Amino acid sequence: MQSARVIAVANQKGGSGKTTTSVHLAVGLAELGYSTLLVDLDPQGHVAENFAIPAESLRHEISDVLAGEKRITDVIIPHVRPNLDLAPSNIRLSDMELTLVSVRFREHKLKRALEPVVSRYDYLILDCPPNLGLLTVNALIAAKYVLIPMTSEYLSMLGVSLLLKTIRAINSEANPDLAILGVLHTRYKARTLHAREVIARTKDELGSMVRVYETPVHESTRFAEATGQGTTIFDVAPDLQGAVAYRELTKEVADATH
Repeated sequence: MQSARVIAVANQKGGSGKTTTSVHLAVGLAELGYSTLLVDLDPQGHVAENFAIPAESLRHEISDVLAGEKRITDVIIPHVRPNLDLAPSNIRLSDMELTLVSVRFREHKLKRALEPVVSRYDYLILDCPPNLGLLTVNALIAAKYVLIPMTSEYLSMLGVSLLLKTIRAINSEANPDLAILGVLHTRYKARTLHAREVIARTKDELGSMVRVYETPVHESTRFAEATGQGTTIFDVAPDLQGAVAYRELTKEVADATH
């Protein structure tokens, strides 16, 4: 039986469009007909908001699984969209990360927790927190692929370089099969020279090591509006450049992982 393709969406810098990318990739794959589980590993719990689910009201979520108190199947919310299930989180996950520090085999907790469901889905999408702590390391060890969203800013590019070093360390020490799908430019401001220069520099400096996706996701307030309405950009503005970019990304990811 084939196991799910597990994709970690990671960047230790906040505001990189990581959760937005995780949600739209998961929804996009589900719309292509792939059974998908979206796993929120960010204590902010913002993923649930995209499906009109108040994170603070959740009785059980992913921290219960990592604590060994629940199985992953106990916290999954089924059918948040056709072909899409959700394993949500909330602020309690921040306490769980502190608890993990003293646990044996702590870096492998998530991989083991996901074992009961990897044969049930075509894809598992892991939305990582904005740091390189234990939750992100757990995701990178559990994943087969990593996708890196980054804003079109110079400091964000430096952060990606640090993440690539972390990924290489995990490759050599814990997960030799982890592959980088590529770098996706998000929150792109086409009118600014700085944004255009960062994209060019990213291709020059990182292009020999990783794929840099050609189509950036343009900055738009419509993403925040969609989240506020408990939905996605595909629903509120399907012709927006950002929606088109995420659909292109979804197809490229599906092609690259088959």
